Amino acid sequence: MPPGSSRANISVGSFEAFLQGWLRRQEELLNELTITQNTLDESIIRNLISRILAHYQEYYEEKSRMSHINVFYMFSPSWFSPLEKSFLWIAGFKPGLAFPLVMNSVNDLTENQIEMINGLKIETRIQERDLMDKLAKIQESVAAPPLMGLAQQYGMEMLRDGEISEVDEEMEKLRTAMENVVTDADRLRTKTADGVVGILNPLQSLKFLAAAAQLQLRIRMVGMQREAERRHQMDTSNGW
Repeated sequence: MPPGSSRANISVGSFEAFLQGWLRRQEELLNELTITQNTLDESIIRNLISRILAHYQEYYEEKSRMSHINVFYMFSPSWFSPLEKSFLWIAGFKPGLAFPLVMNSVNDLTENQIEMINGLKIETRIQERDLMDKLAKIQESVAAPPLMGLAQQYGMEMLRDGEISEVDEEMEKLRTAMENVVTDADRLRTKTADGVVGILNPLQSLKFLAAAAQLQLRIRMVGMQREAERRHQMDTSNGW
């Protein structure tokens, strides 16, 4: 193992452990969502919505810590399957994914709610384009290599001969700029979800949040199944 990879690998392992626990909690919250949709007690509904939003905030805070250690891992994370990676947009789900989710999961929207959601959708698209432009300019400005290889490259130079080494100035500027873009993208994801929940009534919000959790967990399950099948086929072809 290269000397510089140890610290990064420890951090990756810690984040993977956090993610496993976070996803288990996500499944528990989804079960609560399903049950709570049958209640008429608005205080119970609002309490659950608050806990779910706090659950997502916990994820973004932990992700921010990981990004600060090595932001490049976030663009091709080892803890995601290829299927999950195919949904990544600046190291996470695209914020605009919230809109087809709400339209497909909530069938009693008022005309005013639809108008407000469409307005938020336009605003979100503009900010998505701005972030993509910013990302493209960052890569062009430093002639950055493909993101897929940067995680290993940056991680390998964090330590050298047991001492912290000076990271190349251009790489450090790139790292800081990329970390800022990921932070802005996560902020937009949170802002969009909060905006949708703010437009919906409590019961509608439950349906939207349940659809979001179901999609995330479904993508992960299918992705992991495909990876297990792929490994089994490789083992079979190798005669194992």
